[in-house]
Amino acid sequence: MKMSKSKTRTLHCLWLFLLACLCSASLANNAKINFREKEKKVLDQILGQGKYDARIRPSGINGTVDSATRVFVNLLVRSISKIDDYKMEYSVQLTFREQWLDERLKFDDFAGRLKYLTLTEANRVWMPDLFFSNEKEGHFHNIIMPNVYIRIFPNGSVLYSIRISLTLACPMNLKLYPLDRQVCSLRMASYGWTTADLVFLWKEGDPVQVVKNLHLPRFTLEKFLTDYCNSKTNTGEYSCLKVDLLFKREFSYYLIQIYIPCCMLVIVSWVSFWLDQGAVPARVSLGVTTLLTMATQTSGINASLPPVSYTKAIDVWTGVCLTFVFGALLEFALVNYASRSDMHRESIKKKRRDMEQASMDAASDLLDTDSNATFAMKPLVRHPGDPLALEKLRQCEVHMAPQKRPNCCRTWLSKFPTRQCSRSKRIDVISRITFPLVFALFNLVYWSTYLFRDEEEN
Repeated sequence: MKMSKSKTRTLHCLWLFLLACLCSASLANNAKINFREKEKKVLDQILGQGKYDARIRPSGINGTVDSATRVFVNLLVRSISKIDDYKMEYSVQLTFREQWLDERLKFDDFAGRLKYLTLTEANRVWMPDLFFSNEKEGHFHNIIMPNVYIRIFPNGSVLYSIRISLTLACPMNLKLYPLDRQVCSLRMASYGWTTADLVFLWKEGDPVQVVKNLHLPRFTLEKFLTDYCNSKTNTGEYSCLKVDLLFKREFSYYLIQIYIPCCMLVIVSWVSFWLDQGAVPARVSLGVTTLLTMATQTSGINASLPPVSYTKAIDVWTGVCLTFVFGALLEFALVNYASRSDMHRESIKKKRRDMEQASMDAASDLLDTDSNATFAMKPLVRHPGDPLALEKLRQCEVHMAPQKRPNCCRTWLSKFPTRQCSRSKRIDVISRITFPLVFALFNLVYWSTYLFRDEEEN
């Protein structure tokens, strides 16, 4: 019997505990319902018809009507989708926030239980007339619901937050392209209120934030700077804020797509120097093919860039590479001309030797005839046309000629024997050394000039 009584008491206690829990939960729900109703009452109280006019700007510091309303701005850069060199613009998605004090919106927070009120309609309260002065296109985000909210705090402070996507103008200086850095700005200004009525200020602490995983295909965001850019017009002075985003162009893409292929084309054009002068079709086709390929590469590069009035770094590179390829083609024309000239000179020399040989044969026949007729003594002085006399004369000229200092270039060129088309061969040999040396010197000057140039000149 005792055990049964203890069990019944335990069951009664459990039932009482469950009943107390249900009662407390219902009371909490009723309290929440009542609390939400209080929020509605507060909103109706501060934003009711005839109580708040959204057309009138809030008072300034210390509630004075004459002082300007201060609006604190901060933003979060969510992504930068593209930076267009041709159109000179960039697209950015950001969360934009404004905060100001409107003492007309003060309310009772019920001992800290009501932290803030939330609105989704911006037209219910006064809004600053901020606009992006360098904007080309822009839109709000409305999926699934409009990405915007307004929070009203008990002290009358208003926080406005919205997610927007913008396409902004970015004037670029492409003199060092593709070894350049670009500064793209984001400018925000008041459209109608002058500085006497409205002032924009950067929020203290961290006014601009950037997501950690920000990725750009051809650029790197090095840093960003905040500043003020108030503008004066004939209608007054207007408050303005700006953010300067410093982008550095990634060079690896252009090294693989532009610089290395151009170097390869220039080197391929030098293969013509190692072909025989008689291989006219091979050398002409090689030179013309490399020249057309280099011209196509240059036109493709310029098609992706705007037509500017100054010379870019890539223009210098492609222009010099095109000049080297064209020079290799002209070198073969010079070699061909020198080869034909050497052939013509050799034919003239051969005719002259044949004529001298014929005259010497005739003279020897005449001497043989005279020796058979009469006895003739050997002359003391030989005839100028005598081969022995000519040989003696050459030896004397060699001994009497002044001795010149040895020249390394002449010594190197003398290794190639004098034969038919020797001048054309020497032109090819000189080109094999001169073209690579000049191209290497150009690379040294080019990279030292554009890699270490001061940023102020950019």
